Amino acid sequence: MTGPDTALILIDIQNDFCPGGALAVADGDAVVPVANALIDKFETIVLTQDWHPADHSSFASNHPGKDAFSLIEMPYGPQVLWPPHCIQGSEGAAFHKDLVTDKANLIVRKGFRSAIDSYSAFFENDHETTTGLAGYLKDRGISKLVMTGLATDFCVRFSAVDAAKLGFSVTLAEDGCRAIDLDGSLDAAKAAMREAGVTLTTSGNLTFG
Repeated sequence: MTGPDTALILIDIQNDFCPGGALAVADGDAVVPVANALIDKFETIVLTQDWHPADHSSFASNHPGKDAFSLIEMPYGPQVLWPPHCIQGSEGAAFHKDLVTDKANLIVRKGFRSAIDSYSAFFENDHETTTGLAGYLKDRGISKLVMTGLATDFCVRFSAVDAAKLGFSVTLAEDGCRAIDLDGSLDAAKAAMREAGVTLTTSGNLTFG
């Protein structure tokens, strides 16, 4: 069991990001056993959940003439247009059925504002609007984070980098993650995380106690 200063953050392990989902990540459901094996080792567990309204501005279907995975400029910067996914209350937005969720202390829903996307567990894509997660963790005396989830090169990447910038010690268990890998985005994500000071390892190499 880890000490009270360490939390496990499980990023977006939802049906739409797993095989058969609207924005499926290849082999995405393989992260579930890794996440479940880690859950018993932490006192503090946080789940994040993409939670989009149907009219979300990141959906290609809401931009006539635009294709999924194309790039547009939003007031807060470049935005990838995605297939509609993780729509509030839908089966696709639900956590994977095999993920153990009962021990979660907190569920952070993100991306619920129509006009702005939210990759990170800590900030929306303007990098200013907070989710409140940092305050929650700091109020509990937590300074170290272990992360797994989906997808490595988007929501996991931005969550890990933001956490490191906020002063947390961040470790990514890579075997508990899978990537979309859009035009080299996985390599870029790994480089960005390492540059931010994130430790990339595997769940088997984590130390507890």
